[in-house]
Amino acid sequence: MLDRLVRGDVPPKHHVAFRDAAGSLRWEECLTRKGFDGPYTILYHQHRPHEARVEEATHGWAAPVAADADRPLARRHYLGGQVPEGGPAVDARTPLLFNRDLILTVARPTEPDPVWVIDGEADELIFVKEGTGTLRTPLGDLRYGPLDYVCVPKGVAHRILPDAGVPQLFQTTLGHDLGLLSKWRNELGQLRMDAPYCHRDFRTPDFRGPVEDDVRQAVVRRDGRWHGLRLPRALCDVVGWDGTVYPWVFPILAFQPRAGLVHLPPDWHGTFSVRGALICSFVPRVVDFHPEAIPCPYPHSSVDCDEFLFYVQGNFTSRRGVGPGSISHHPYGLPHGPHPGAYEASVGAQRTDELAVMIDSFAPMRATAAALALEDPGYHDSFVA
Repeated sequence: MLDRLVRGDVPPKHHVAFRDAAGSLRWEECLTRKGFDGPYTILYHQHRPHEARVEEATHGWAAPVAADADRPLARRHYLGGQVPEGGPAVDARTPLLFNRDLILTVARPTEPDPVWVIDGEADELIFVKEGTGTLRTPLGDLRYGPLDYVCVPKGVAHRILPDAGVPQLFQTTLGHDLGLLSKWRNELGQLRMDAPYCHRDFRTPDFRGPVEDDVRQAVVRRDGRWHGLRLPRALCDVVGWDGTVYPWVFPILAFQPRAGLVHLPPDWHGTFSVRGALICSFVPRVVDFHPEAIPCPYPHSSVDCDEFLFYVQGNFTSRRGVGPGSISHHPYGLPHGPHPGAYEASVGAQRTDELAVMIDSFAPMRATAAALALEDPGYHDSFVA
């Protein structure tokens, strides 16, 4: 959650009568977190926001199912850019890895979402590797483009509208309590002056008031299932809103990387947190400046973390055989590090141009059948000199 914002028309105080010019009462909807004790946004509707009827859900991506029970523990590489293309984002997401806290999906949508999508289980963080389009919500529209993170908070109705004819490739993390790292905030919640981003880096919804459309179905994800709702009228009948729960866009290249005398651990690249995991941004940067520094990541046995890396672009100095769209999964229990030759070759390097999203997860990640179908079988043995 970010700063408190006010958009459109709102009354002078919450929970009081708010009427239009004809005297009709506006309907207040409170979108809350952690019951009523956490962040919230209040939306003001022209009509009652809770009149939808239950019907069969006709859209929604499949829940992940583990397919790796008999596999040995090994470092894995998946060709994420080769997931099937087609359909709207609500159907096109392909879960590859998951655990009790996270679902990691890849999607290549080609059509607008034909229904409103409400995730009642998780916040969504979409990383746009390729594509342009609009995220539409009752809180306003957000344009997205290549190398943007797009946050959709749990419970916010939305539709992803890709621009026609523009190839799309998303990596999505679904998790709980998505937010900025507390260490980058001061006691008032403001981002510190030494944080790797500032409030101005985040794009917020362009709110223009009620929007008419003919979409009358919503689907809600809850407990791994999709549930359908029939809407009596246009969902975007909001005249104003006030709060801290809303979607936003953050360009990964706005992240300000750090450099140290010697190699800094991944925590310094920490960008967002979710329950049970840390999300990091590796962006082009100057590297370590000790005369004998080894800029390449050192081999490590992080026995409490599974490591997931989504490769975006650039020269990945510690890895060979990976490219844009690749996904590596290094499970805890095994040491991992750079490929043969990369460690020594990095001595004396002054900068790196790699761009990648990393997730360190504190629960082991399981692979789906879709992941197994995209696996590079020789990856683990490629670390043998």
